[in-house]
Amino acid sequence: MAEQGTRGTHGAPAGAGEWAELADATAAEARAYLDAVTEVAAGRMDETALSVLLLAVSQALVTGARLGAVADVVPARRFEPDAGPDPDVDPLRTGLANVLDGVDDYADVVDPLTNAKLVRGALSDDLASVAADLVHGLRHHERGDVTEALWWWQFSYLSTWGLRATAALRVLQSLLGHLRLDVDAETASDAEFDALHP
Repeated sequence: MAEQGTRGTHGAPAGAGEWAELADATAAEARAYLDAVTEVAAGRMDETALSVLLLAVSQALVTGARLGAVADVVPARRFEPDAGPDPDVDPLRTGLANVLDGVDDYADVVDPLTNAKLVRGALSDDLASVAADLVHGLRHHERGDVTEALWWWQFSYLSTWGLRATAALRVLQSLLGHLRLDVDAETASDAEFDALHP
């Protein structure tokens, strides 16, 4: 992805030290997210997979919210430099789809403000899409291009991965809620008795 088009010039610039600190923190959270979803996709977390994904996506969204709240990051260059070929997240997507088989698909809306049409969503697609955007920014960061990395993470948070992560978080929370709350009365009563009488 050599060029993303022209970029604006608005937003108050932060100091170089502030940008570097934010970029390093974002890079660390991006790596943590990638590690978590990769582990889940490998099938090494059967009973804890949903909880691990819930935590990973929640933390990524905290990081994204920080990016969304700061002034626009505007690099000196007018076009985004080539960060290399797009990351291949298909193996990750496939692994996640296998782990989430039976609970992967969900109903989504195109845009809650402008288009409430229902569409099909897939949790594995969302999680892999977030990973792809985070990896793209990491490539800039690893080459020492701090403002370029931040610009990409901020831009893609607002345009793509923030939306996908938000959808994934809602689905994960709903899945865990159903798993833990949709139990018959006898099972719930037994669990309550066990909790009160250790």
